[in-house]
Amino acid sequence: MPFTQGLWVLGYGSLIYKPPPHYKYRMPGIIYGYARRFWQSSSDHRGTPESPGRVVTLIPYEDIISDSKFNENIEHYLENNTTDPIRGKKKKLSEKDLSIIGVAYYIPPDYAQEVHQYLNVREQDGYTIHSIEIHLPSLSENTTHDMDLKNALNILPIEQNPQTGNKYHVLTSSVYIGTKKNQSFVGLESISDTAKVIASSVGPSGTNYEYLILLYKSINEILNNFEHKLRIKRRDLYLEELVKKTKELYEYAEPSWI
Repeated sequence: MPFTQGLWVLGYGSLIYKPPPHYKYRMPGIIYGYARRFWQSSSDHRGTPESPGRVVTLIPYEDIISDSKFNENIEHYLENNTTDPIRGKKKKLSEKDLSIIGVAYYIPPDYAQEVHQYLNVREQDGYTIHSIEIHLPSLSENTTHDMDLKNALNILPIEQNPQTGNKYHVLTSSVYIGTKKNQSFVGLESISDTAKVIASSVGPSGTNYEYLILLYKSINEILNNFEHKLRIKRRDLYLEELVKKTKELYEYAEPSWI
């Protein structure tokens, strides 16, 4: 597969805090139309075949609205619920109601094939490659940025948020997702059950608890540093509750990396 224009890779899980090698640019952005859930088992990184851990995958809007239990779970953890303030009736969940933080990495052409192969090995255990959109904030005109980055963003289509007026570059990027049809997809699982698995699982890449905490802290760091650009104030209530419950169950003192 030739990568004459380089390669954009989208991270929403461990790639946020553990980037791919050889990336030149790292840009946080917003992914619409998906929910992030710890509904993928991990037997090769954060667990074992005998005792699989839990890692994140993306649940697309189409799967959510077609499954009443998925829909109920997603709506339960939306900070802004979908009730019509005038009629008092529940509105149908829309793609724009779903938004999560992700990170896009640009890999130059000279390294694109190498990184592609690296990720195909790293993102195994049920993950397959897909293409989805991520909305990247426009670069400020009065700040210094790499000209190549400016040129790369300027060729992308632009969308304007009707509520804030902010403009975003819309990038279609490669991403690895564990779909509901893969053998490692756990499906709907209560946060209490997920927390029990994470608190006790460990694999070749380390403890499952480390994965959870590093992801949580990395997302919060992005929100703190780029909130003025991303204009996203919605908290991830699902992730917050999962961290809280897992910490309560974690039986060992927090290691030095926390």
